Amino acid sequence: MAMLLTCTPKLICRRLSDIIRGRSRATFVQSTRAYCSSGKEDTSSGVPYEKTFQTDSSEGPSTLPEWADVVVIGGGSVGCSTLYHLTKLGVKNAVLLERNHLTSGTTWHTAGLVWRLRPNDVDNEILNYSRHLFMNVLEEETGISTGWITNGGLFIASNKERLDEYKRLHTLGKPFGIESHVLSPAESLDVYPLLNTNDLYGTLYSPGDGTVDPAGLCMALTKAATLAGAKVINNCPVTGFDIQEDDFGVKRVKAVKTESGTIRTPIVVNCTGVWAPHIGAMAGVKVPLVAMKHAYVVTERVEGVQNLPNIRDHDASIYLKVQGDGLSVGGYEPNPIFWDDVKTDFAFSLFDLDWDVFMQHVEGAINRVPCLETTGIKSTVCGPESFTPDHKPLMGEAPEVRGFYLGCGYNSSGMMLGGGCGKELAHWVVHGRPELDMYGYDIRRFPTSLTDNPKWVTDRSHEAYAKNYSMVFPHDEPLAGRDMRTDPFHKVLQDAGCMYQERHGWERPGWFTDKAAPVLDYDFYGSYDVPRHTNYEYENRLSDEYTFEWPPHHHVIGEEVKACRERVAVFNMSYFGKFHLVGPDAQKAVDWIFTNDLSKPAGSTLYTCMCNKMGGVESDLTVSKLEPGDGSSVLTPKSDDVAFYIAAGGGNSQQSWSHIMSTIQDMGLNCEMIDNSEEMGMLSVQGPYSREVLQQLTSTDLSNENFPFSTHQLATVAGHQVRLIRLTFVGELGWELHIPAESCVPVYQAIMAAGAKFGIANAGYRAIDSLSSEKGYRHWHADVRMDDTPLEANLAFTCKLKKDTPFLGREALERQKKDGLKKKLACLTVDGYTPLHGLEAIWRNGHAVGFLRTAQFAFALGKTIAYGYVHHPEGGVVNNAYLKEGEYHIESMGELFPATFHVRSPFDPKNMRIQGVYDDAVSVVIPEPQEARVLP
Repeated sequence: MAMLLTCTPKLICRRLSDIIRGRSRATFVQSTRAYCSSGKEDTSSGVPYEKTFQTDSSEGPSTLPEWADVVVIGGGSVGCSTLYHLTKLGVKNAVLLERNHLTSGTTWHTAGLVWRLRPNDVDNEILNYSRHLFMNVLEEETGISTGWITNGGLFIASNKERLDEYKRLHTLGKPFGIESHVLSPAESLDVYPLLNTNDLYGTLYSPGDGTVDPAGLCMALTKAATLAGAKVINNCPVTGFDIQEDDFGVKRVKAVKTESGTIRTPIVVNCTGVWAPHIGAMAGVKVPLVAMKHAYVVTERVEGVQNLPNIRDHDASIYLKVQGDGLSVGGYEPNPIFWDDVKTDFAFSLFDLDWDVFMQHVEGAINRVPCLETTGIKSTVCGPESFTPDHKPLMGEAPEVRGFYLGCGYNSSGMMLGGGCGKELAHWVVHGRPELDMYGYDIRRFPTSLTDNPKWVTDRSHEAYAKNYSMVFPHDEPLAGRDMRTDPFHKVLQDAGCMYQERHGWERPGWFTDKAAPVLDYDFYGSYDVPRHTNYEYENRLSDEYTFEWPPHHHVIGEEVKACRERVAVFNMSYFGKFHLVGPDAQKAVDWIFTNDLSKPAGSTLYTCMCNKMGGVESDLTVSKLEPGDGSSVLTPKSDDVAFYIAAGGGNSQQSWSHIMSTIQDMGLNCEMIDNSEEMGMLSVQGPYSREVLQQLTSTDLSNENFPFSTHQLATVAGHQVRLIRLTFVGELGWELHIPAESCVPVYQAIMAAGAKFGIANAGYRAIDSLSSEKGYRHWHADVRMDDTPLEANLAFTCKLKKDTPFLGREALERQKKDGLKKKLACLTVDGYTPLHGLEAIWRNGHAVGFLRTAQFAFALGKTIAYGYVHHPEGGVVNNAYLKEGEYHIESMGELFPATFHVRSPFDPKNMRIQGVYDDAVSVVIPEPQEARVLP
């Protein structure tokens, strides 16, 4: 790592001014070393705010409340916001504990930037709410200014691809009412006259962005909260927790221990930032984040900068924030410094700035705003920030301990996300789930097998930090933290040319070519003296994905689709969660947890949803009802009663597991969940010749009469016992094979050999995405999420509403059915080879009424197919009649494409192919890459 230089602010000002005026970098470093002194900087000199909560008082509270409904730990922006929003939901007895004084950890030195446009609709909603709270609510409610300034934001594009990304952001903002403008270089100069436009391709201007003052914000939040009955207690470090097991062996929070006493409580919210792993460890909770030293500098006066917008130059990985009559300059470097030894008494403190690390940001800033070359530096700010493996916060109830919630890991965005995240976190605590789809923030998105793996956490967090300002392409994959969870097929498929994707630790097939592309150990992009990989085949292929058009190898995906639609294809779906539910109350559990009617006989398999009490879809999955088992195989777990086999999508298997387990615990049911995800593999054999291929390998009769759709049987395939389930996620005749790990490779090899004469092919998830979208099947956390209901997602057929059996979420769905839907999933097609990927705006009769959740090229239809939720612009009811009456367009990068609405996908609407009836031949046409329509 780079050498740490320690300097006083005064010397920094003089010497950095020298380098900006043209002195060589080597000369600058040498002269700085000559004038440096050891020790830390003045702890408050660099921060550009007039007020903080810093005080010499260290006296702890004389008394503590004996009991609290909720205890929030950490007095930063997120902790204060959570406390505030808890009181808004009627929680009167909430307590916030701060080990020092409010904002003392990281909040006090934040840059205070608030942007509103991100390539994620939930982020945009959260940021929009934060801005509304800061700008319109708190000062009116409390009389305390949050220091909000609306000066706008300007995103810099130095190339076409970056401007394409900004055009996508501009389009996504329209359904949310976020004003933005795509500007030419000349128009950008009108908005920001100090810009260097020589290398400028264009900009995105968001006039409603701004900045907020951390102390003013936290003061307003806590004043409003205390007026509503909450308590804020400073100088009260937490020393431990009382965690007890209930009668079912479930760990639950009972109390918080501090240096000043104990507070009994059933709910704790850990909002302690970089100190969250330390607090979590006291309760046996794993918190996967790392602490890094994150810095910015504040310049002296810059003539003409007042009231100009703040800048994000993503290609230079820097931001420039207007700070009074100067600029704050910061960014994300490829070699951040880890703070490995996190001090628990670190408060209102800063680190010395490492100029070797930071200098790249200075050079980028000078390029973008050339007058900075002759501008001095007034102060530096280098403080701790927490970063996570996917650059998303950690929120929600920890899977290890009930009642222990996380609100940490905000990746240097806690100030701007804090308002909206505090609102969602409070709703999570009070109502059991948030209002928005917070799966991308939920700690349960990570499997518990990874959250305490320090190498995985560190490597992935580094890559997420280094790529923070990188373009977000539709098909990017991480290079760090790979091969953490592999299935038995991994090596044989890799040798077959598999290009793997990573989903929460699992490696799954993306697509296939004729050359192996193994993932190599993470090289930190050449940082920290780690040699950079050369001729790295996997990375080279991945770089082909960096486009907002169809990628150059899109025809390869088409060939895999063609094999499935016309012959037979094999999909490795082993990353799925594979759970067995056994015990006396297993039937009672599935009747309550799952929306579909599982009072079917053994041998049945049903597609079903799981809902929360608000009717939102927590997951969609398949459940197979089993006979009692003797425990002789992983396929037949020991059970004296009926048992159930649950196959859950691998990307949300931890989420599904946690939802099922917490529901069983809350109901006090006598049943057990067994996780066999690592002990089994899963192959899906699909296509017109799938029956012929498999029938060669088994004596089990695979005819429609003996083996109907949506049933399962134990069978011997190629001499190995497997569970055959007749299901499809691609709309073809086919079976899933759930196989004990030791039998996986022999069964796969036998299938490939038997299928050779039928033209069998390996296929990956990129083909599945196209095939399933073409058929109209839902993708969880895309087409259907926890803020969508089955009725809105056209999945009412999975709900046993015609029976009297109660299930979780039923009351909410019945109310919604009675009142009418306010949004509904629509299937839309766009003629031609138009590249759409999701997040494009949906226009109906001239109004922006939603955005696409997913979009794929449908090779059998010969057009692009997309799905998105349509709202009524005036808040009215949305039904099929309303949808049919509309004239639709899809906006992509500023261009409107006519779209056709379909009540259901036009591909095989009578489901004949699933039954093995292939009277109507389908011709899959694979357009050549050059036929793609290039968007402006």
